[in-house]
Amino acid sequence: MLSRTADHLFWMARYIERAENTARMLDVNLSTSLLPQSAQASESSWRALLSISELTEEFDERYPVVSPRDVMAFMVRDVGNSSSIGACLQNARENARAVRGSLTTEVWETHNDTWLDLQRKLSDRTPERDPQAFFEWVKFRSHLSRGVTIGTMLKDEAFYFVRLGTFLERADNTARLIDVKYHGLSDEAGPPAAEVRKSADDSPAVPSREIADNPPDFYHWAALLRSVSAFETYRKVYRDVITPARVAELLILRGDMPRSLASCVNEVSANLAMVRNRRSEETERRAGLLSAELRYSRIEDILARGLHSYLTEFLERINDLGKRVSEDFLLPVEAH
Repeated sequence: MLSRTADHLFWMARYIERAENTARMLDVNLSTSLLPQSAQASESSWRALLSISELTEEFDERYPVVSPRDVMAFMVRDVGNSSSIGACLQNARENARAVRGSLTTEVWETHNDTWLDLQRKLSDRTPERDPQAFFEWVKFRSHLSRGVTIGTMLKDEAFYFVRLGTFLERADNTARLIDVKYHGLSDEAGPPAAEVRKSADDSPAVPSREIADNPPDFYHWAALLRSVSAFETYRKVYRDVITPARVAELLILRGDMPRSLASCVNEVSANLAMVRNRRSEETERRAGLLSAELRYSRIEDILARGLHSYLTEFLERINDLGKRVSEDFLLPVEAH
């Protein structure tokens, strides 16, 4: 397959997945912002979302203060922000248009209809009038895109590059979504837990707010689970009260949880094997190593090390895999 074609397919999938995950992050932040909290805690929560998305500097250049309304506008409508829902759905459609010959008619029409419907929703101000309904629509259109792809496309290289883009993006965004919650806790609890635990002799970790079973945080953790469609799954797996450690285990280590880090990395490794070439051996090795580590890790060890530091390292490794995929198969990363 031509690298340019593979590149368009890969980024088409990444952009549609990014739009969905941006909607999920905004949805969980909006839900938790409705809970009783101080104005400072509310602002910190929205700023944490921008920080995790690496958009704080860009946002501050355009808006004087952090407010829910401005963050929503920046993350939904602003096509100058490449991570906004509007920009992602537009870029997904443009990448699909560039490779229409490699897609089925159904896949192309799904992306095109999504973009056209988005214009109508932005015009009638649906994101402002009913943001949660808008976020559900974004998630539904992403589900539809994946379902049509799986149900109509030939299982060839084009299909595997689409899936590779989907799961690299999902792994990145799931880690960021978990970290949004971490930042919210650390802002309320004081210094980051990773800093509290740091010691010269690797002594046992000091218990911190991020792993404490604090009842007032139940609704925050429940909102996080619902944001990744995992609330019912949690109840089915654990059949008990919601605790931070179990939420972290479900979203990081459970290979049978579709949006977990373990599940995503397993899919990345499997799809890399289907498109391997003479240059991709090291990329496959790193993906396999990360998959094995997630398979055999224990949540107690991750939490003792510090959830934030673990997720930060995971993001570095998954982004390294993305860059290596570009170097091995696609156009230069700078093109994006």
